[in-house]
Amino acid sequence: MNTGTDEAVQAVENFDPAAHAASMVGHHYRVDDYYEVGREKVREYARAVQDYHPVHWDEDLAQEYGYDGLLAPLTFISLVGILAQRKLFEQIVTGYDLSQILQTDQILEFHRPIKVGDQLVCDVYLHSFRQAFGGDIIVTKNIVTAQNDELVLTTYTTLIGRSGGDIDPNLNDVVRNVLMHGIGEDAPDHRPRANVPAPVVA
Repeated sequence: MNTGTDEAVQAVENFDPAAHAASMVGHHYRVDDYYEVGREKVREYARAVQDYHPVHWDEDLAQEYGYDGLLAPLTFISLVGILAQRKLFEQIVTGYDLSQILQTDQILEFHRPIKVGDQLVCDVYLHSFRQAFGGDIIVTKNIVTAQNDELVLTTYTTLIGRSGGDIDPNLNDVVRNVLMHGIGEDAPDHRPRANVPAPVVA
């Protein structure tokens, strides 16, 4: 008799992701590592979202705006958010298939711009949970700080999840076709700062 195995199987079968998520409201964790904002990552991201404001591309022009380096586009924080919320569904709010999770709303409250050189740390809170419209509505609160605990950003993200059910095998193709993969022809050439010495050619 495998009583222990049978009980484990029964526990898995009886696991209710929605009830578990509701019980975890108020839970908080800090992402283990920081995300360092890189100079070329900012330009790469700006190119991908076709944001050609000069503060994302040209360090001299960014300095004219009062900053000592490139600024990240506003939605750059999504790169950090994806990493932060992955743990939420892998370890905290378990039982959901990530392909069944849909982001429906996000509130971003910037306390200062994201800059090259920032080492961003994210604290994630399971802010609220409710069921409506046949889905589970999960709201997370993320507090993003830079080195020296400087507050950068507070976000509230609303997600709708559905546990169980069959996954559409064509879903991956649909998502792939929706994602932006082209590079805009209007992307500016970027240059190093004027005060960086040119390399010496022997």
